[in-house]
Amino acid sequence: MYETEANSSVESPAQFPAEVMRSFDQLRGRIASRTVLPWSEHCTECVWPTCYTTCDLYSPRQDGRCRRFADGMVRIDSPSAANSYLLKIRFKRWGKLWTPGNVRLHPAEQAEKLERRDYRIGNALRRFPLPTLVKITVTTKRYGFKKRIASPATDGGELPTCFLVECYNPEAHNVRLSLTMRAADERSNMPFQKLIELTPGFHRIRVPLEEIAALVDLRHPFGIDLIPNDEAEETTLYFGLMEFVIELAEAQKTGTNGGAGKSGKTGKTKADGKIKCIVWDLDNTLWEGVLIEDGAERLRLKPGVASIIQQLDQRGILHSIASKNNSEDALQALNKFQLEQYFLCPQISWKPKSEGIKTIAQQLNIGRDSLLFIDDSEFELGEVKSVCPEVRVLNADQYLTLAERDECQVPVTAESRERRRLYQVEASRQTVAQSFSHDYMAFLRHCEIQLTVRPMSEENLERVHELTQRTNQMNFSGNRYDREVLRQLLANLDLDTFVLSCEDRFGSYGVIGFSIVDRREPRMTDLMFSCRIQSKRVEHAFLSSVMQRYVAETGKDFYANYRKTPRNAPSGQVFADLGMEEIETRDGVLSLRFPKEREVPDDGVIQVVVQDTQEAMVTPA
Repeated sequence: MYETEANSSVESPAQFPAEVMRSFDQLRGRIASRTVLPWSEHCTECVWPTCYTTCDLYSPRQDGRCRRFADGMVRIDSPSAANSYLLKIRFKRWGKLWTPGNVRLHPAEQAEKLERRDYRIGNALRRFPLPTLVKITVTTKRYGFKKRIASPATDGGELPTCFLVECYNPEAHNVRLSLTMRAADERSNMPFQKLIELTPGFHRIRVPLEEIAALVDLRHPFGIDLIPNDEAEETTLYFGLMEFVIELAEAQKTGTNGGAGKSGKTGKTKADGKIKCIVWDLDNTLWEGVLIEDGAERLRLKPGVASIIQQLDQRGILHSIASKNNSEDALQALNKFQLEQYFLCPQISWKPKSEGIKTIAQQLNIGRDSLLFIDDSEFELGEVKSVCPEVRVLNADQYLTLAERDECQVPVTAESRERRRLYQVEASRQTVAQSFSHDYMAFLRHCEIQLTVRPMSEENLERVHELTQRTNQMNFSGNRYDREVLRQLLANLDLDTFVLSCEDRFGSYGVIGFSIVDRREPRMTDLMFSCRIQSKRVEHAFLSSVMQRYVAETGKDFYANYRKTPRNAPSGQVFADLGMEEIETRDGVLSLRFPKEREVPDDGVIQVVVQDTQEAMVTPA
């Protein structure tokens, strides 16, 4: 769902290559249930309504709000796509897709009906001959209603298995897309973040629910952002489904009524029969011998098995283990054969192998019908088949046929070669995220945040101007500079200017801050940050590095001006955190001082890199 009330553009699907349209069509009939999220265009630096009069990038929509996508949200009807249409988004600088989040699921057929009804209502509101102010009021209330019904906490119903994004990158270069989910409660600092590398072409990204839930309480209101990184001007992307989902294979294995349509057809294609993961037994299957009886030193790999595993790995077919053994001993044996890195989520215990296979499917977030289990024991093959009838089984004496079997015939691509590594990275990330659930500072260190500080120049002056017009809740002076004033600052030899940009392991935030220091006193006369880095302690890192520099260079106390307001008061706590003392208030501006004899606090969370100065400085994390 999207802002149908404010977006009327429709384009033809003829602009797509045929293979891209086929890719968008693949999920039709394969979604059991999904959310209906009301996506809208937003700005990463929104300070509504101030920016409507101060920002050069403000372009009014029909409802008076800011047009952050060059052409709005352009609809491309595609009846065979999962939600029957695609969205063309031409992001302008600082534009982002945003929606209030929820995990309330609707059967796929009902979700599509809700989308169609919303489109009809949006069309009617745009076309109905109403006075302009009345139309603005009605359309605003309509989208406000959609947001409100999307925001409440869930009622404890069935949860989705993943957040799914379909995206086509038509650009000739890679686009880095940041996915962020953040609790609406400002006291919840730790968001879920994922950096998506979009190579040219079609992508379908699944983010397991467990990864998100490790950091965000999905029972309470939260927001979802999709933001292109490092794009100086405009970036065009096409989106299909952007929802929390249960896919049909998942619904079948849990007994969910998937809403595949009245005919009951699942929309399976020939590609559905392909194997995604091979689950191996160990004793007399992967190797000759029984580990617990013969010992690791007497085991021998089955002839050709290593080559087969490597060949299938190149095709993007994953491998795992379901074996009755002592886990530590079995992993040591795999390490001896230099095969341990190929096996994801190994289930090695004395429990029934069917339980291990269920766990593997869940952890890899794939359907059991895409698993193939190999064992030398007919008893074990039968046990798995009786409990998990959708799992395919193969006797170990047939292992040499694996590479030639029809269900394993998939093309070797750059993506397939990387598939195992990507699963390993995601597994590592989930483990790390869960380990940080109660240690926010440790989480920030793990984010590997780097703050780069440069002086203002003609090259970055335009970005600084935009930032000064838009920052609000992290603007500690309240100043807004036009371009001529900024050029005057450049010419003033008594003033040092600092332009701040930031990035972390989840993406780039671009230019996020600006500061001015009068070196004669020394006094920081201006300091402002983008709200994108709020709660990341970037302001602490910068202020600490600046105080260290000027106290060391001048041997004097360091001063700062702060015009305190209700909006910037929470962020203004940074001055007290770093030990600055209040001296006086004059004309609404608070004067702060840091005594030169004190040691400047530095928590070491963020790496600060100062560039293009006579004395470059790096503060290590």
